[in-house]
Amino acid sequence: MSAIIVKIFAAALTLSQVLIEPDSVRTSFDPEQDQGEVTQILKEGCAHMRRAFDIEEINLDDLITTAMDDPQAVTGDVKVLQGLSFGDLYAAYRQFCKNEHVSPSPVNLSEVITYYNLALADLPDATMLKGLKLPGATIILDGAGRRFAEVYEPDHRRIWVPLSDIPEPVQQAFIAAEDKRFYQHRGIDERGVIRAFVENLARSGRPVGGSTITQQVAKNLIVGDDVTYERKMREMIVASRIERTLSKSEILEIYLNSIYLGRASWGIEMAAQSYFGISAQKLSVEEGALLAGLAKGPNYYNPDLYADRARERLAYVLSRMREDGALTHEQVGRALGSLPPTVAFQRPFRDTGFYFVDHLSRDARTLAGIDRLTGSSYTVHSTIDPALQEGAETALQEGLARYELSVGRQRFQGAEVNLAKPVKDLEGSSPLDSTSAPAWRRALEAARLPLYDVQWSPAIVVAKGRERKKGATVVEVGLTDGQILPLVVSDAAARRNLKLYDVVRVRVTSPKGKTGMRAELRTPPSVQGAAVVLENKTGRILAMTGGFSYPLSQLNRATQAHRQPGSALKPLTYLAALAKGLQPNTLVWDSPITLPPLSGVENARGRDYWSPKNYDGTGSGIMTLRRALESSKNRVTARLLDGGIESEPEQSLQRVCELTLEAQLYVECVPHYPFVLGAQPVRLLDLAAFYAGIANEGARPTPFAIEKIEERGRTVYARKVSAPVPIGSADGAAFYQLKTMLQGVLERGTARALRALAPYVAGKTGTSDNENDAWFIGFTNEVTVAVWVGYDNAGGKRRTLGRGQTGAKVAIPIFQAILEAAWTHHSPKAVLNPPSPQAARQLLALPIDVNTGNRVTDGRAGAFIEYFRLSRFGQLHETQFRLVRPAEAYAFRHPNPWGDGEEFGGFEDSRVGGPNRFGQGWLEAPRADGPPQHRPDARTRWWEEGRRFHPRRIDPDYFWGNGWIY
Repeated sequence: MSAIIVKIFAAALTLSQVLIEPDSVRTSFDPEQDQGEVTQILKEGCAHMRRAFDIEEINLDDLITTAMDDPQAVTGDVKVLQGLSFGDLYAAYRQFCKNEHVSPSPVNLSEVITYYNLALADLPDATMLKGLKLPGATIILDGAGRRFAEVYEPDHRRIWVPLSDIPEPVQQAFIAAEDKRFYQHRGIDERGVIRAFVENLARSGRPVGGSTITQQVAKNLIVGDDVTYERKMREMIVASRIERTLSKSEILEIYLNSIYLGRASWGIEMAAQSYFGISAQKLSVEEGALLAGLAKGPNYYNPDLYADRARERLAYVLSRMREDGALTHEQVGRALGSLPPTVAFQRPFRDTGFYFVDHLSRDARTLAGIDRLTGSSYTVHSTIDPALQEGAETALQEGLARYELSVGRQRFQGAEVNLAKPVKDLEGSSPLDSTSAPAWRRALEAARLPLYDVQWSPAIVVAKGRERKKGATVVEVGLTDGQILPLVVSDAAARRNLKLYDVVRVRVTSPKGKTGMRAELRTPPSVQGAAVVLENKTGRILAMTGGFSYPLSQLNRATQAHRQPGSALKPLTYLAALAKGLQPNTLVWDSPITLPPLSGVENARGRDYWSPKNYDGTGSGIMTLRRALESSKNRVTARLLDGGIESEPEQSLQRVCELTLEAQLYVECVPHYPFVLGAQPVRLLDLAAFYAGIANEGARPTPFAIEKIEERGRTVYARKVSAPVPIGSADGAAFYQLKTMLQGVLERGTARALRALAPYVAGKTGTSDNENDAWFIGFTNEVTVAVWVGYDNAGGKRRTLGRGQTGAKVAIPIFQAILEAAWTHHSPKAVLNPPSPQAARQLLALPIDVNTGNRVTDGRAGAFIEYFRLSRFGQLHETQFRLVRPAEAYAFRHPNPWGDGEEFGGFEDSRVGGPNRFGQGWLEAPRADGPPQHRPDARTRWWEEGRRFHPRRIDPDYFWGNGWIY
C-alpha cells in the first residue's frame, strides 16, 4: 500500500469523525481489533461527503470517471496527487463508498490506523483558548505623550480589540472572504473542502486547503502551520473541539486579533493603524474589505506593490458580501471605484532607548505586577525625552571610543557586515541609469546592521588602493546620503584588513581649512560606561543609557551594576561636617594621618590602622574645607572623621553611614574607613538622585520612568505623585553650602576643565582605586547628569583605565556633551539658583579669601563670597580654627621662613573677643555632641600667661621630641 493512500485514508478517517460525531472523536484505535469500527466510520463519512457533493451540484461519479479515463490529465501539474495510484483509489472508493466487495482490498487498515495514532498523539488541549490573552504590542509614549517605541514579541505586533469594537460590516467582510458558512458549520465545512478539492484539480501550484476560520485559529495558535497531512488531521480535530469550547463570537474575535495582514501587523487593530492611520472601530466598508482580502495572502495582494491584485481581490470580497446580503448592488458599485487610500508605511524601527525600555519592563514588573510588557497591548506613559536620550547615547559612545583612541587601546575587530553579495545582486537585477542610486548605496540603505543602536554613521568601503607618492593604503567609503569620503584610520591593521563593501561605522568631520570632509573610523570599544539624566524636582528619568550598545550587552550599568564611586561619595562626609556646624572656611590639615582600628587598639596589628594618601601622593598643608573638597583631598576627608563630625572616628563614621542610608544610596552601610573615600560600590542612578537632592537643598527625588500604564483604555498602574523626600538630618543651609562647594569643583578644583560652566553647574569627579572607575556627577537647576566609565569586572577581575585616567579626564567630556544636549532639548542654560528663602534665613554671605578662609573687610577686589551658617539666634558661628590652631594656620601660610606672621596683622587669640572670634555664641549652650573646642596650649607656662602669643612655623612631621615648636 502506497504511503500517500495511507495518509489520504487517515485524513478521511479524521474528517469522517468530525463531520459525523464531532463530540466523540477518537484519536486512537487498535490496529487489529478496531478495523471493523474504522471501516464503518469511513463508510459513513463517505456517504456524508457524497451528499455534500450533491448539494454543491457536483456529480462525484462523473468526476471520478473523467479522472479514470485520463489520470495524467488530473495529476500532471497537481503536486499533491503525483505518485497517486488512481486504480487503488478507485477500488477503495467502490469498497467504502459504494459498498462493493473488492478483493484484495487496496487499503491496509492496520497501516492506516497506525499512522493515524501516531499523527494524533499528544493532541493539544483546545480549552487553552478560553480566556486567551495573546501577546501584544505595547506602545511606549515619551514624556510629551508622543509615541516613542513599540515592544512586542516576534510575530505578535498586535493591539487586541474586543469584537464589539469592530464594525459589523468589517466582520462580515472577513467572513465572506474566508468562511462563508462560518455561522453554520461546527468547525469543519465539508462543502468548503469540496470546493477546495475541485479548485486544486483545476489548477496547479500550492494546494488550497479549504480551512474554516476556526481551523485557521487552530493552525495559527495551537497546532502550527506545517503543510503536512499530520497537521491537517490535528487541525480538524482541534477545530471541532474549539467549536465546543468557545462561542462563534469568541472564535471570530480571536481570529481577527491574531491573523497576519501585512505591514508587520498582526490583528485588525494594528493593521487598521498601519494601513489607514485609524483604529479598527473607524474602518469603512471598503477599508475593511481591503484588509479582509489581504488575509489570503498579505504579500501577494500587497496594495503597496501590487495595486491591480489588491483591486481584484477587493472586488471579490465585495461581491461575496453582496451574495451574502451584507451589501447592496449600489454599495458594491460605489466601493469598486478605486482602492481606499492608505497612509505611508513606516516600518517600526528605532535606534535609541533600548536600555531605557528594558528598564521600563523591569519597573512594570515591580510596580504594576506586569510580568511581561509584551503579554498584552499596554500603553506606557514614560518620562523619556527622545532628543536628550539620543544625545546621551551619542555622547557616551563617542566618549568611550575617544578614550580608547587616546590611550591606544582601540582594536579593530572586523567589519560589522559585508554587502558584496547584495551589491552584486542589485547590480544584476536592475541596470544603473541616471536616476537610480548606485548598488552599494541601495544595499547600505536596505541593510539591517547588528549594532542597530550605535549613533555613528554606517559607511561602506567602495574603493581601496595605494597612494602613488607614498604607497600608503587609501580607503574610500560611501555614506547613505551618497557621499564618498576618504576614511581616516589610525589602526594600520584595520586599514589593511578592510575589504571592498565592508560596512563600518564612521564619524564625519567637518572641513577645517583646506582639508575636506573626512570619515573617521569608529570601532566598538571594550570599555563600558553608563549615563543618566534626572529631573531634579520630580525625579523623572529623562535619559538613560546602560552601556555602549544594547545588542552587545543587555546589562544596564546605570541600574543593575554597583561600582566604587571613589571621590564622588566625598560630599556625604562634608555634608555631615557642615550639618554639625563646620563652615566651608574651616581650616584642616592636609597631612599624613593615621586613624585607630575601629575594633579598638587592643591586639591591633599595623594593618588595622588606616593611613590614607592623596591621589597625587602629596599634601597641601593647611587648607579650607572648601578647597579640600574642590581638590578632592583624601587626607582631609579622613581628618573630618577625627573631630570634624563627632569626637571619635568611629562615631563620625557611623554618622556618615547613617546619612548615606538616609540618602538611599545603600540598603546597608558597612562602617569601615575607606567607605568615606568611595570604597563601597553604589548604583549610578542612586548617586544621581543624591546629587539631585543637593540641587534641591536636601529634598531627594525618587527616580522613576513610568507615569502610568493602561491596558485597552483601563489604567492598571498610576504613579502616586509625591514630593521629594527630605534628607532630614542635614538642613537646607548645609545643603546649599555643599552646593556652592561643588560649584567650586568646577571653578578651581578637579573639574576646572569645565570652569566656564561654573556659574551654571555644580558637581564632583570620582576615581576609584587604581583608576578602575571614573565618574562625574553634576547638576544644574533643572537636571542632574551622572556619568560612569570603566571596564566590566568579567570573571571577578578588575581592569584599570590606566594611570591618570580619572573622572576629570574620562567622564567629564561625556558629561559636557550630555549637558549641552540637555540645555538644547530640555531646559535652557541658567545661573544656579541662590539659596531658598528658608535656607537664606540661616545663612550670611560674607567676603573671604578663598584660600585662607579669612574675612576680607577692606573691599579688596576678587574676594570670594562665602555662605556662613547662622545659629538659631541669628548669630554667626565661626569655625575657621576649630580643627587647626590659629598659630599653626598663620605660621604655615607665611612663605618667609624668618617671619612669624606679624606683618600680616597677626591673629585674634581664642582667648580674646573680636571679629574673628570662634566657638559657641554667647547665647548658645555648649553642645555635648559637638566636636571638641580648640583650647589654648596646655603647656603654656605661668610666666607666659597674659602675654601675646607669637605663632611659629609648624612641621607636623617633626621627628625629634614631642614638641611642635622649633
